[in-house]
Amino acid sequence: MNIGKMMQQAKKMQEDMQKMQAEMAEMEVVGESGGGMVKVTMTGAHQVRRIEIDQSLWDEQDKALVEDLVAAAVNMAIQIVDEKVTERQQGMMAGMPLPPGFSL
Repeated sequence: MNIGKMMQQAKKMQEDMQKMQAEMAEMEVVGESGGGMVKVTMTGAHQVRRIEIDQSLWDEQDKALVEDLVAAAVNMAIQIVDEKVTERQQGMMAGMPLPPGFSL
């Protein structure tokens, strides 16, 4: 493979990665906890857009429980975003001739 072709492939890969990052930033995922009593909607850029808390949690007046469930829902949303980004990156890299053990 000549250097010119390698440079073209690298440039295309960089453009594809930028496009993928923009698409992933617009994606929304929902993390849940407490059996769906708390839902956190987050973008692929890890920006929280919405938090929904079931009324029954307010009725219990258990501040610590609400805080724990919100934290758990946020953590779940982060995990979902990270998994989707990884899946998308692996899909982009499929078929590319990378050295053994090389990963992004």
